[in-house]
Amino acid sequence: MNVPLSLWRQTAGVLTFILTYLAVLNLTAFAVFAADKRAAAAGRRRTPEATLLGLAALGGGLGAVAAQRLLRHKTRKQPFARELGLILTGQGVLVAVLGLLAVRHALVIP
Repeated sequence: MNVPLSLWRQTAGVLTFILTYLAVLNLTAFAVFAADKRAAAAGRRRTPEATLLGLAALGGGLGAVAAQRLLRHKTRKQPFARELGLILTGQGVLVAVLGLLAVRHALVIP
């Protein structure tokens, strides 16, 4: 497997960007879920479910599920919990497919 150094550098840059994006988005999703939980407890204006699900769908699924479980927030609310589960499942499938493609691509480079 003889991969040019420039390709590795490009791949590392893209991977760094993706991981940074996902880290920021998951932390943001967790923070927004926590703020919504505090607002619910205080009887203040809530974050719309579409916003919470949107953050999860954009890549913050793990942060959203972590907040849901750790903060016990929206765990029984349907269809929200089901939709969040579908988003996380879809993201898992996407990561698996991209991982398989990356491995396959790496294996065929001369």
